[in-house]
Amino acid sequence: QVQLVESGGGLVQAGGSLRLSCAASGRPFSSYAMGWFRQAPGKEREFVATISWNYINTYYASSVKGRFTISRDDAKNTVYLQMNSLKPEDTAVYYCAASPQFTDVPRLYGYWGQGTQVTVSS
Repeated sequence: QVQLVESGGGLVQAGGSLRLSCAASGRPFSSYAMGWFRQAPGKEREFVATISWNYINTYYASSVKGRFTISRDDAKNTVYLQMNSLKPEDTAVYYCAASPQFTDVPRLYGYWGQGTQVTVSS
């Protein structure tokens, strides 16, 4: 089992920045690829970013590429999502997740956090 707890969400004006954190406990964090997903009201959960277990590979949704950066610190069992140049359409609940595979497919992530709300005002 892997337990994931997100933090760092909040209310920010358009153009601002936030950094989300996801703290992991349980099974060895370093063996999992980690991903961030988001879900806006009335919409399906969508992929945001992922980072491989060995830090080498990252992959972003086209809607956030160049604005968001995913990183991980295995010594702290934590994955981060730095979000810059935020837009109102980035408003959603953001979830972190763990997978044995480097993938953007939600159903391949077996462990999920409870989510943290990000609201971007115009």
